[in-house]
Order: sequence, then structure tokens, then C-alpha cells
Amino acid sequence: MPSIITRKQVAAFLKPRPKDSHKGLFGTVTVIGGANGMVGAALLAGRAALKMGAGCVHVGLLADHAPLVDMEQLELMLHSAGDALNLARHSGGGRNPAITNTPQSGQAPLSREISNLLDSGLRRNDAALGNVLVIGCGLGQSQPAQKLLYDALLLDIPLVLDADALNIIAQRPDLRAMLHGRKAPAVFTPHPGEAAHLLGCKTEDIQRDREAAARQLTKRLGGSVVLKGAGSLCATSDGKLHLNQTGNPGMSSAGMGDVLAGMIAAFIAQGLNADQALLLAVHLHGAAGDELAKQQATLGMSATEVMEWARWLLNRIAPELRP
Repeated sequence: MPSIITRKQVAAFLKPRPKDSHKGLFGTVTVIGGANGMVGAALLAGRAALKMGAGCVHVGLLADHAPLVDMEQLELMLHSAGDALNLARHSGGGRNPAITNTPQSGQAPLSREISNLLDSGLRRNDAALGNVLVIGCGLGQSQPAQKLLYDALLLDIPLVLDADALNIIAQRPDLRAMLHGRKAPAVFTPHPGEAAHLLGCKTEDIQRDREAAARQLTKRLGGSVVLKGAGSLCATSDGKLHLNQTGNPGMSSAGMGDVLAGMIAAFIAQGLNADQALLLAVHLHGAAGDELAKQQATLGMSATEVMEWARWLLNRIAPELRP
């Protein structure tokens, strides 16, 4: 039987920030996605990472005419998808510790923008702690998207894989093999439909026995998993199952999963292990939706509103364990 995720349990993962804090202590999240028509998905993930306390957030977009700035969240640093991946690679995620500004064989050349960032010392600062990559939010399944995912799996940094990243992996046995060869942790966030693709079955099979499906997903993918839906199930790296009881039907709208992916990444970037980040984010995500439903309305709930309430709730529970 799965254990129930509790507020007290996840609050214990949160630690006070030192008085001499600076952004370098709280990690860097890079989000890659946002193909044509789906730019908002990547921006939602990036915004959520910022709202949950990540020190810096880069967003790499695939769209042909991607925005240069997020006018609703000016703190996000927007790049092309290739540039963002290069930035993650050269700021601590490459397999070769002797990093230079020369691309490795088969990799895209560095743009002047990224070379300048690296030369200015960004690589040194970001490599210190918490370089995390989110991939899949609005990614699409094009050949460029698949190449980006392949390159992401080569990085020795924690990954959060969502949406189209999961759909691509379901079709690519070679990528699944790569997952099992990685040393850095990975968190997977499938909804029942994506879980069915990954396990080669029907959605109703997943829903019939969600506990068995969650366990199978961890074995197939080699990482921590949240099987989303009413009563989200988290399968952690120690083989245990955890049931989330927060959340409500009002959260059945586009963008909720993108926000969750960004939240998980932010907590990893700040020093939580992948399992802790997963449990905290899943519980907090649903609880934020519950507060929104309680204070305002259930119908018409948006992912943007949920992330705002998640920040409010995070700041309410964060002091609970402080001396």
C-alpha cells in the first residue's frame, strides 16, 4: 500500500535560507520546449521554477518566431532551444570536465550570445550547485525535438521529463536504453495517456491498476515517477509508492503539468534530492489548487493562478521547521 504524502512530511524538506544568500546558492533551471503553437508550455514551466525559488531560469524555445523576452516574467532568460541546451551543457552538464567553448562532435556550434555568457563567468557560477534541465513542455515530436532530447540525455545533470519527451521515449528504445545508463537522477511526469504509451498498453489498463503501472514505469524508465491524475502516485527511487491526496477537478486544464515540471526542477536546483523534490512539488501543486478553489473558484482555474497560490502556500509552510 502506498503511504500518504503529508504536509508535515514535505515541510521537513525545506530549510531556512542563510542571511548572506545570493542567487548562485539556489541553482539554475533550464527549460527546453515551446515548439510552434506551444511556447506557453515552456514559459509556464520556467515561470513556475522562478516562483518556487530557483536562482536563475533559462528557457530554450523551438518555435520559428519565438519571443525574445517574456513580457509577463521579465526575469526569464529566453534563448533558442539549441543555445539553451549548449548553456546547460557548458555550465556543468557536459560529460567532459575539461569544458571549452568548442562544440563536441555532432553538437550545434555555440552562438555568440552563449559564448559571451560563458566567457563572462556564468559557467563557473552556475556549475556550483543545482543545474537542472526540464525537457518536454511543448517540445513536439519533430526530428529537431528528438535530437534535443537525445542530447539532453547525454548530460550529467538531473532531468525532469514531461509531455512530448515521454511520447518520444515511448517510440525510441534507444533513448530508453540511454536512460538506464545515466548516473544523474531523472524524474518522469506522465499522465495516464502518456503512461499507456510508455508501457505499450491502453489508458484504461493504467487506470485499472495505477499502483502496478507506477511501479512498472520506474522499472522501464529508471527514475522517479509521478503518475498524474486524481490521487497522483509517486514512485520514488527507493521503490516506495506515495499517494497524493491534494488537488481537485478544477485543475483539469492545460498547463498544469508544465507548472508541476517547473516546480520539481526548482526544488532539485535548490538542493533537494529528486525524490524529495517530487513529493514536495506534487503535494504543493495540488494544495495550491485546493486553496484557489477555496478562496476563489474551481471552474475556470488556470495553471498561472495555481503557481501563484503555490508560491503563497510555500511561504506559509516554509517557516514551520525554522528554529
